[in-house]
Amino acid sequence: MKIKEMLNLAHVPSILMLGAVYVAYVLIGGVVFWRLEGDLVNQKISRVLQRKNNLLMEYTCLDQEGLEVVAQVVHDASKVGLSLKGNYTSNGFWKFTSSAVFAATVVTTIGYGNMSPSSMAGQIFCVFFALFGIPLNLVVLNRVGKYMLVIERNVCEPNRFSFVLQKCTRFFVHLVSYLCGAVLFFIVPMLVFQMQEGWIYSQALYFCFITLSTVGFGDFVADSDPDKYYPDWYSVLIASWIFFGLAWLALVINHTMDVLEKLNADVKLRWGGQRQEDESSVVTEREVPNTQQEEEGEETK
Repeated sequence: MKIKEMLNLAHVPSILMLGAVYVAYVLIGGVVFWRLEGDLVNQKISRVLQRKNNLLMEYTCLDQEGLEVVAQVVHDASKVGLSLKGNYTSNGFWKFTSSAVFAATVVTTIGYGNMSPSSMAGQIFCVFFALFGIPLNLVVLNRVGKYMLVIERNVCEPNRFSFVLQKCTRFFVHLVSYLCGAVLFFIVPMLVFQMQEGWIYSQALYFCFITLSTVGFGDFVADSDPDKYYPDWYSVLIASWIFFGLAWLALVINHTMDVLEKLNADVKLRWGGQRQEDESSVVTEREVPNTQQEEEGEETK
């Protein structure tokens, strides 16, 4: 077997091209974020340092060591969900409802980072809980996504329509499914988070996507402000939204991947068919002169 055929069989060029596109995409994203956020964070650092100097000048009894102690107290309070405003004490993060939401973020690999177990028993349990919970979550989400896909396929069953009408129906069903999912898992939660958390619409929409994509930066986390009172149904709503939203977004991503793979297969098929036609034409041109030479030889005899 020739080396060229081995490379074609292994699809090495396509893999290298895909890897190059992936690396270029990540690097371009890094450059864009660097340009967008770099100057802004420098301005924020300058403002924080100015506020620090004003604080030390206003409260002369507070030196650098005292400021560090105060900062440590604020940091510890934020880690346990304790409010330092007023004279009351909140219940902290580890209530039953917030603990259930934390368990959901563990098995879904969101991991906001605002809550984390601090005891040795809690950390060990978290390891085994995630070890078995993450595969279980993937299986359940996959099954729910398949049921959603079956419902869509039953609506546009091929036996009922012609091929053209079937494609139009499938496109319409997918479009309606995407729009309904976007409203149910992005628009409606955005309005709820705006009312309950006080975020602006862009921040709420940003939180929705960062959560459902399992990125989970932790800069915005619902049901975590110790200075706010949240009803009990709010945590249940968040947990349900995360589960079904993940299933819907996984279905959308799978559809997108199928479309891209079909486009890639069509390009390969067209390129491969054109190449076979070119090779067949070359072979035909090579065989024609030989046939003519044989005919001339027979006439001479």
